[in-house]
Amino acid sequence: MTSGSKKIPQYQRIKNYLLEGIAEGRWAEGDAVPSEQALAQQFAVSRMTVNRAVRELADERVLTRVQGSGTYVAPQKYQATLIEIKSIADEVRDRGHSHSSQVLTLDAIEAAEPLVHRFQVKPGHLLYHSLIVHFDNGVPIQTEERWANAELAPDYLIQDFSRITPNEYLMKAAPLQKAEYRVEAISAPAAIAKMLHIPKGEPCLVINRRTWSQERVASVATMWYPGSRYQLEGAI
Repeated sequence: MTSGSKKIPQYQRIKNYLLEGIAEGRWAEGDAVPSEQALAQQFAVSRMTVNRAVRELADERVLTRVQGSGTYVAPQKYQATLIEIKSIADEVRDRGHSHSSQVLTLDAIEAAEPLVHRFQVKPGHLLYHSLIVHFDNGVPIQTEERWANAELAPDYLIQDFSRITPNEYLMKAAPLQKAEYRVEAISAPAAIAKMLHIPKGEPCLVINRRTWSQERVASVATMWYPGSRYQLEGAI
């Protein structure tokens, strides 16, 4: 070790180690990094020193700390074609409007096909299910039907989804690793039309999304948007 390296504070050495590991691909987005105890032993420093390093990286949005679970490489913004992983509540607020939601269903189910295939789990695996209508200034703008892996989102059923969105909860409980989309234009069936207050058969934009966390499928969601009230925007 050179004299120059000795001047680097211990907490900064730990930050550098974690940053280098992320840059080299040792830990990908959504991966857990070593615990504070493990890092303290590895660098022969106090937990306080490690905590400072981890806290600063969390403040810099490099890491995400999940209480009772661990510390993970923070997700970046993902895009599939023109779509960004973003909460519908944030989309509405970004327009300067008021977001509200109505929870129609919130329950637990046992996985069967096709969810067994989509989640890559065995039949009977516990999933949490929700059906929510989101409003922009009181006008229904999206129906969101979502299934979440109970092992990655254990507190899903006790969330108040009239105050936060499932996406907002999942981004904390199961930090995003990757996502995939399918976008379709489909005429609204009767049930969707009723929830969106549109005529049956009106064209809708339908987005099917699957997300991963910690190398496992975390959620599967289907979102319907009335074509007359929504347009897909983005930039590449």
